[in-house]
Amino acid sequence: MKTLIDHLAQYADYHRDPRNIHTHFVGVPMIMFAVVILLSRPTWMAGALPLSPALFAALAASVFYFRLDTRFGLAMATLLAAMLVGGQWVALQSMVVWLATGIGLFAVGWVIQFVGHYYEGRKPAFVDDLVGLIVGPLFVVAEWAFALGLRKEVQAAIEARSGPVRLRTGQAAA
Repeated sequence: MKTLIDHLAQYADYHRDPRNIHTHFVGVPMIMFAVVILLSRPTWMAGALPLSPALFAALAASVFYFRLDTRFGLAMATLLAAMLVGGQWVALQSMVVWLATGIGLFAVGWVIQFVGHYYEGRKPAFVDDLVGLIVGPLFVVAEWAFALGLRKEVQAAIEARSGPVRLRTGQAAA
């Protein structure tokens, strides 16, 4: 199994321009929340606990994150739990509100992502490896941690493999 550093460094190879990383701070959470919203229907009640495809997907993703790193796993599980609460609330609204919110966030989030990759001059990581779809949210949390001065050892290991974050100049690559 790949390590935390393996996954984050592979993802970082596609995300070294700070403008691209900044677009991911907005776009990735939008996409992630959209998926949670859209998977929050149907819902079955198990006592007071709402069960939905979103819950099962969040549990599977949390297991993946915890296997990579306990601290990042805890951060990701907490974010997913908050999104589950919000997603369940949206799913209780009318079908029009549920679909418009989920599809709208998803579409706008991807537009923001593609703007970032235009700056990067490189395609999104998931195009070469679908695991990038689950690593992307973890990458955003890791970048926030690095910006706050946390997990410097992880940041150093990623930069040793992928190079530092740098402003890309010149024409975008094809």
